[in-house]
Amino acid sequence: MAHSFTQEYLQIPPVTRAYTTACVLTTAAVQLEFITPFQLYFNPDLIVKRYQLWRLITNFLFFGPLGFSFLFNMIFLYRYCRMLEEGSFRGRTADFVFMFLFGGILMTLFGLFASLFFLGQAFTIMLVYIWSRRNPYVRMNFFGLLNFQAPFLPWVLMGFSLLLGNSIVIDLLGIGVGHVYYFLEDVFPNQPGGRKLLVTPSLLKFIFDVPEEDPNYNPLAEDQPGDVSWRTEEMQRPGNAGTEEQPEDVQDHDAQER
Repeated sequence: MAHSFTQEYLQIPPVTRAYTTACVLTTAAVQLEFITPFQLYFNPDLIVKRYQLWRLITNFLFFGPLGFSFLFNMIFLYRYCRMLEEGSFRGRTADFVFMFLFGGILMTLFGLFASLFFLGQAFTIMLVYIWSRRNPYVRMNFFGLLNFQAPFLPWVLMGFSLLLGNSIVIDLLGIGVGHVYYFLEDVFPNQPGGRKLLVTPSLLKFIFDVPEEDPNYNPLAEDQPGDVSWRTEEMQRPGNAGTEEQPEDVQDHDAQER
């Protein structure tokens, strides 16, 4: 059973696996009281004045204590992050990482002007929004109560969050950042006079993307299967050029004629 779990875990796309694992481990560390949420939340003053730079990342990793809200967020985070990575970002890991950085930076800039301590839920809504806009004809069913098209999913989640008594500022932030990315990546480049503004840095491509094999590459003779270089060298020796070994019956027949 442990082997099958490990095998299934390793089949998860790398970015989804890394992010969800970091979220679960962070929550487990808080639950076990190895760390506290006060060491993780977004605080610009502590980041700038005390150089606690890890807060730029950890505020995206903590979704609250174990409970229904945590499980709800983890299910949606894992599901839609994986579907994006295996769908529209398949074979483009560097572009997927760049989307993470773009969304995280925009949310952080917004957090400088608002009292937001944890941005993980907004990041999840951003992933849901981007997936929903790229799959507009998928039919969704929410807990067996509502049937709707995929683009309405982020708004349904925001309404559900409102019913639970949570603030919808986080959800609106995720929807807003997701729409900015979707517009710059999928809409504006296809408009008359539009162009692609979000270009993945070459460094990310070098780190995350496996280089493709050159179809025009012609390997050397010694690198090809069935090395025949020994025969070429033998044929090029003095006295051996253009000669071949003859069968014994042919040699006997020549001797008798002489």
